[in-house]
Amino acid sequence: MSKYGPSKSELKFRFWISIAGLLFLAFAIALRGIPKGPAMFEVIGIAGAFFGGTLLWTLKKILNREYPDND
Repeated sequence: MSKYGPSKSELKFRFWISIAGLLFLAFAIALRGIPKGPAMFEVIGIAGAFFGGTLLWTLKKILNREYPDND
């Protein structure tokens, strides 16, 4: 257990925001199609990496119980 870092409730919040962001990204791609040119890097690369990375990091923290006990 870590003395510092986000609490369990904040990790849950980040988890659900990441899920929502990835769902919005998938919905936008399904609705508008795969973007072409630099927009493809921006939409899929940056947004996907941000929400996907946050989701994986948060899951790791929750599953390994790496959050303060004061929650």
